[in-house]
Amino acid sequence: MRGAGRGAVVRGARPPAAAMALLHTRRLLAAPRLAARASSWWSHVEMGPPDPILGVTEAFKRDTNSKKMNLGVGAYRDDNGKPYVLNCVRKAEAMIASKKMDKEYLPIAGLADFTRASAELALGENSEAFKSGRYVTVQGISGTGSLRIGANFLQRFFKSSRDVYLPKPSWGNHTPIFRDAGLQLQAYRYYDPKTCSLDFSGAMDDISKIPEKSIILLHACAHNPTGVDPRQEQWKELAATVKKRNLLVYFDMAYQGFASGDINRDAWAVRYFIDQGINVVLSQSYAKNMGLYGERAGAFTVICSDAEEAKRVESQLKILIRPMYSNPPLNGARIASIILNTPDLRKEWLVEVKGMADRIISMRTQLVSNLKKEGSSHNWQHITDQIGMFCFTGLKPEQVERLTKEFSIYMTKDGRISVAGVTSGNVGYLAHAIHQVTK
Repeated sequence: MRGAGRGAVVRGARPPAAAMALLHTRRLLAAPRLAARASSWWSHVEMGPPDPILGVTEAFKRDTNSKKMNLGVGAYRDDNGKPYVLNCVRKAEAMIASKKMDKEYLPIAGLADFTRASAELALGENSEAFKSGRYVTVQGISGTGSLRIGANFLQRFFKSSRDVYLPKPSWGNHTPIFRDAGLQLQAYRYYDPKTCSLDFSGAMDDISKIPEKSIILLHACAHNPTGVDPRQEQWKELAATVKKRNLLVYFDMAYQGFASGDINRDAWAVRYFIDQGINVVLSQSYAKNMGLYGERAGAFTVICSDAEEAKRVESQLKILIRPMYSNPPLNGARIASIILNTPDLRKEWLVEVKGMADRIISMRTQLVSNLKKEGSSHNWQHITDQIGMFCFTGLKPEQVERLTKEFSIYMTKDGRISVAGVTSGNVGYLAHAIHQVTK
């Protein structure tokens, strides 16, 4: 075997046992060792509590009772209990599809036709602030995102105070939105659980003592979660006190048109405050009144002293938005813009949004009527006095627990129900169940 050196292995021949053992040893030595598992960066992170409303939905889904009801979800349902897409929305989508529009980025402030139409919807076409251009409106990611833009803007530029006064109670998400933006949360009395109505004297007493140049949040209409709104004469008193205390008013308007069925009536408080010379900030949402829940269409508006100030404010809002999400989503703004700016579609929308509001008002009336038929001796008038999607029933936590356990009726522990979850098919069952736990 010329050329085969000592220890060489002839091709095709089996290597000696010693060579095999050495090769095996080398392989073992060369094999990478399993590294010791590094201690986690996140070992200190605790399990967070479940969202109280989403938790209700999860429990509802697991329930096998055919009569089960979900009264926790804050989304409109038709009289068959199904999600509802407005006809005007379908038509707007068809118009968008037929034009074969592109998917380019929107500007930082959003779709201009949408923001202008949003401001006009909120302020009114004859508004002096709107006509003179002393406002700025930027597109936000529905109501929540618009509120957060506003909260961040106040944290950076409102130098007078870090305190935001919320009604007690308020929408659950208001607290983390303002707190996470670096503002301090305070409260003023609003709801009286004894009467299931507005604690107007308590609210006025607290608001009259709020330190000057603080921020106060007001629900423009259909207060969430209580469904309790001030009357117009009460709004006037509130405006006078707010003006006297020189408070910055932050209006949250998530239900314009969806509360009463009338867009002008639902925006009355916002317009009245501005007419009184109170320069408010405002968040809007199109989730409820156009059913654009997943499209995340909303707007944030600042009323300024003049058009030049509005330009400066807009420049800073853009600087805030750019590192948050760069620019807003396109499709929902397009749909809302086409509806608001196309006369026939706008007309159809006003009819449809009134239809949704009227169905909810009808369910309130039917629930009270059925409770009376059950023989309930309680006064349930607050159910029809309240307005909007939500109703504070006055049910206690132990009664809510019984409704869930015995009747598979799901709601938040504070007794708040989404009236949109009530239909002509289940209102009798709901009334019977409520009577059983309250008699």
